[in-house]
Amino acid sequence: MPSKSWKGQWDAVAIAAVVLLALSFAFGGASQNHALRLALVELASLPLLVLASGRLIHTGVWREHRFALGLLAAVVAIPLIQLIPLPPAVWTALPGRDQMGLALQLAGVEPGWGPLSVTPDRTWGSALALAPPAAFFMAMLSLSQVQRERLVQFCIAAAIASILLGAAQLASGGDSLYPWNWTGAGSVTGFFANRNHLASLLLVALPFATVFGAATLRRRDRRTTALWFGALFAGLVIVALAAIRSRAGITLFAPVMMITLLAAWIAAGRGRPAPGLLVLGGAIGAALTVVAVLALPPILARFDTGNQLEGRSDRWPLVAETAQSYLPLGSGMGSFDAVYRSVEPLEKLDSTFFNQAHNDYLETWLEAGWLGIGAILAFLIWYARRCWTAWRARPSREGDLQRAASIGIGVLLLHSVVDYPLRTATLAVVFALCCGLLELARRSDQTH
Repeated sequence: MPSKSWKGQWDAVAIAAVVLLALSFAFGGASQNHALRLALVELASLPLLVLASGRLIHTGVWREHRFALGLLAAVVAIPLIQLIPLPPAVWTALPGRDQMGLALQLAGVEPGWGPLSVTPDRTWGSALALAPPAAFFMAMLSLSQVQRERLVQFCIAAAIASILLGAAQLASGGDSLYPWNWTGAGSVTGFFANRNHLASLLLVALPFATVFGAATLRRRDRRTTALWFGALFAGLVIVALAAIRSRAGITLFAPVMMITLLAAWIAAGRGRPAPGLLVLGGAIGAALTVVAVLALPPILARFDTGNQLEGRSDRWPLVAETAQSYLPLGSGMGSFDAVYRSVEPLEKLDSTFFNQAHNDYLETWLEAGWLGIGAILAFLIWYARRCWTAWRARPSREGDLQRAASIGIGVLLLHSVVDYPLRTATLAVVFALCCGLLELARRSDQTH
């Protein structure tokens, strides 16, 4: 644990973490065409990376989290391994490189040393994009409980600010309020370029705001501000999801809300539902009623026009077939766009821009091969073990946050089946925040 001199509310690591989180929300809401903004986020992560890793080493806390830190190192190593120069006899013999070798032969050029990745520039970008979440994860392990709570509260505040910006976007009808100029006017996206990613942020923030409020019932705190805030935030999320009209967000809301209410009941002390929890349920019911009366037709219309989703899933078999041709090592992180364009059938060409697989597990299989799938499986094992520990733990401030974090991670993992939320710097850093909180369930289990 951090030494007593680091238990203040603000110190160098905490300040660097707040700066990175703020810049992630301001500049990290898109997954493409934002190299300069992403560079600002990545540069902001370097001081935090140095400070957090230094504290973990100095205090010896890293020994408590060897598996998680080892898994993080393995993920970072994948794109770096793909960039190691290889002799021409080696890289030209790798699966999927025959066309590259043939192109060089037709051009009369002798193959030189080259990396495993077919798009080394994009792979460098993928490696650098891992710096912000890696730094933030290590920071979460080295901060005090109060500091971690402040960062969570910052995320909730940013979610509210994004909702307010989205409301202004909807009311304006123009494109002047959108931080990303390729976002269509009339969409509710907040700080993001994609409405689905705003929906994910709200669903991740929902359990945190709810358990913060429910915990006041366990502590018999006379101040009910947090409880009322949690109830109002839940209602606000429902109304916002109706305005955003993200199919993934609407589909995930019901299971997320059910598990969130279970976490709230545990945070309240596992007793008979108190009036405060009934207030929370009432706020949710009222918001659902408003949505049903005012916004149900346009929401249903989003599900009736399923051509876009069907168009994405129709291309998954081709992505899977292409991934097979690059196994076992993959085509290189960040190479999906170039690789898919090289195999896309003429009959599939249309006005849409299929630059991502809209299934991050399938895209990882293509880009990172069995190493990527192995990293995902190792992460899922870690996630299952930490969830088991967090949900068995008795109610406490740390336990409440860990259970909420497990829900937030689940939201992003499920959304990744049909989208690519973790390819935005904002949600990658929020994901790291949740992972850092959940990793601390291991320490809680050892102390009980």
